[in-house]
Amino acid sequence: MNSQDLRNLPEVEFCFAFINNSCPRKERSMPIVCAMYVVMIGAIVLTMLGNMVVIISITHFKQLHSPTNFLILSMATTDFLLSCVVMPFSMIRSIESCWYFGNLFCKVHSCCDIMLCTTSIFHLCFISVDRYYAVCDPLHYVTKITIPVIEVFLLISWSIPIFFAFGLVFSELNIIGTEDIVAAIDCTGLCVLIFNKLWGVLASCIAFFFPGTVMVGIYIHIFTVARKHAKQIGMGPRMKEAGSESKTKAASKKESKATKTLSIVMGVFVLCWLPFFLLTITDPFINFTTPEDLYNVFLWLGYFNSTFNPIIYGMFYPWFRKALRMIVTGMIFRPDSSTLSLFPAHP
Repeated sequence: MNSQDLRNLPEVEFCFAFINNSCPRKERSMPIVCAMYVVMIGAIVLTMLGNMVVIISITHFKQLHSPTNFLILSMATTDFLLSCVVMPFSMIRSIESCWYFGNLFCKVHSCCDIMLCTTSIFHLCFISVDRYYAVCDPLHYVTKITIPVIEVFLLISWSIPIFFAFGLVFSELNIIGTEDIVAAIDCTGLCVLIFNKLWGVLASCIAFFFPGTVMVGIYIHIFTVARKHAKQIGMGPRMKEAGSESKTKAASKKESKATKTLSIVMGVFVLCWLPFFLLTITDPFINFTTPEDLYNVFLWLGYFNSTFNPIIYGMFYPWFRKALRMIVTGMIFRPDSSTLSLFPAHP
């Protein structure tokens, strides 16, 4: 039944009431619409503010100007852009089931969506590489993870997703072989990104499964090394000096905390993105019969990964909490605020 036939049914609402080829609008009860807006706007605002705090903290405080934090800064910028450029329009499309912003911006929005989500995942992958050298090869960490190396990481993290996203969407390679399905569902007010069987697999591998596998493999190795170090510290000879013993315990505690943080980052990453990319792969093989609402749930679950990242920093990094307090209280406007210490002093 096409949109012209649906117009004969008085109860059907359309995205554009005065356009013949308008898409039908999904009807939802007012409480459900309100609840969806509250959850999605909350996620957008939290993503925006949380990542903005990370951006301001690392750029303002000189003590945070390290190679690792420049990676985190770039990832926070990616997640912040996602909350500004992608998520608000996706929210309207998800709730209203209509696209009101034109065909060209639909393509641009799809490109930005793919690009920023993939860029964020690439950053997480390179952060795992950074953590690998910090935990597994600490003696050579300073010489191996330098500013030029981080610049290469950032170049890869941004350039590959940009070429991949814009090249794929504007070349329309992803819809080759699905022209009949595209023509059947085409109507004014529709903005969906369809992947054929080939590009459903390739896109998911490029954006998620390849960097995700690298990330999980590295973190598993880090866990193994950290546990080995902890056992060596626990079974080693007792230190004669109380100061040396306390330093050893402090180092062990710090390493254990870092490992716990990594496990949560990895767990959140997999839980947020795995359902969406599994759906992207399987959908072409089941003739695109995935319910629209299920697709939106998995998509927003992926977006939430960008929301959770700064929350994880706030839970496990004291410098983030201290920087947040200084930003909220206005202390960063003091002339010497950029040189203030954010780390607890050790005797």
